[in-house]
Amino acid sequence: WILNYDIMARFRRRTCIILLLFILFICSIMMALKTLRPDRAGFGDPFGLGLLPELQQRTMLLDNNQNSLNRVQDTVTRVSNFHSVAVNTVKASMAPVNKLEEELSSPNYNFHIFYYSWFGNPQFDGKYIHWNHPLLPHWDPKIANNYPKGRHNPPEDIGANFYPELGSYSSKDPSVIESHMKQMRSASTGVIVLSWYPPGMADENGEPTDDLVPVILDYAHKYNLKVTFHIEPYKDRDDRSMYHNVKYIIDKYGGHPAFYRHKTSTGRLLPMFYVYDSYVTIPEIWANLLTVSGSQTIRNTPYDALFIALLVEERHKHDIHRSGFDGMYTYFATNGFSYGSSHHNWASLKAFCDSNNLMFIPSVGPGYIDTSIRPWNNHNTRNRVNGKYYETAFSAALLVRPEIISITSFNEWHEGTQIEKAVPKRTGQVVYLDYKPHKPNVYLELTQKWSEKYRKEQEQWLM
Repeated sequence: WILNYDIMARFRRRTCIILLLFILFICSIMMALKTLRPDRAGFGDPFGLGLLPELQQRTMLLDNNQNSLNRVQDTVTRVSNFHSVAVNTVKASMAPVNKLEEELSSPNYNFHIFYYSWFGNPQFDGKYIHWNHPLLPHWDPKIANNYPKGRHNPPEDIGANFYPELGSYSSKDPSVIESHMKQMRSASTGVIVLSWYPPGMADENGEPTDDLVPVILDYAHKYNLKVTFHIEPYKDRDDRSMYHNVKYIIDKYGGHPAFYRHKTSTGRLLPMFYVYDSYVTIPEIWANLLTVSGSQTIRNTPYDALFIALLVEERHKHDIHRSGFDGMYTYFATNGFSYGSSHHNWASLKAFCDSNNLMFIPSVGPGYIDTSIRPWNNHNTRNRVNGKYYETAFSAALLVRPEIISITSFNEWHEGTQIEKAVPKRTGQVVYLDYKPHKPNVYLELTQKWSEKYRKEQEQWLM
């Protein structure tokens, strides 16, 4: 009897030890699953959570069968197998992300690129949008009469001097959005400056696109890019409407991991808004919104942000300062077209900004040609010179040591400033320009080259 008691006692001790080891094993599985969760899982992706109920059921099964060593061992075996399957599943899901990271350059969050989501085609939109852009008449009727009228007729005839590799695409096409994100990431840009109109509003040739923002944010996040907003001059834009629209953007999109926030010199993380054609609104109206004492002030509220004004003429720099803006950008990819877009003025503009605690964000571009929609505007064409024009602009920008460089543009095809892939094309009477003798991705490669050069030079500036 004593011998049997001793055997039973040892059996219970052994069972307790096995149980303790098994509980520790379960904990390690849960910690492993948590650790293995991909860093770049999609927004709100609950990866791994679906696995936990099965683990909990198996733990309960163990508690109800403490006296059966064989069953415990079977359960350990099953959980071990399950753990192996789970790890393999995680590795499989991570593989494309890791491969993507190896293939693409790291994003440079000081390189901001203007992006347009206003294109449409019959497959996704029921009709062509923007590719069928009208020919805009000259303001002088005498000159206007010398040029053709009408509008373009896609897909062979589009409102652009170059032709996209993706054809006359829709900005709603998920495969197009993904291709765009991959191209921008390959160029080592980091922040997409998305052209934006309030819900229900659009430019005169387009349709509302705010509904597309969540999709763009999701795809941007997949490629580790950030998104900020280029607020267009919508109807009745003033201090009050801007306050409501900034609030709308931050409330609706500010929680997304791809929503861009800029770290200021004081350590604050603030959203950033580029304000196109800001000069059409008088400084007093902007001051209501952008100065601490303004009647509609956004300062020191949950919706405070960095507001970047467009500088075209030299006098605008004083208006921008009086208005309460946080900085200025030049947008146009036409050296010599305006005071702001002229490279030789960037040094004095940077000095003005430095002395007034403003950000100066020069805009560089690969060239400019808009004669497909403004046939009378030949004099503002800027030849790409096989990439030399673009590199000259980057070189001029780096000379003034800016905190941020903006790129005009990824896909403003109407004005020929795009760095998106373009291909040679000839249709009937139309012969499109192309990037030959280089490949369709040459401007992405040049952007990546200058992004790396900027990073290296910035390290020197900060020493």
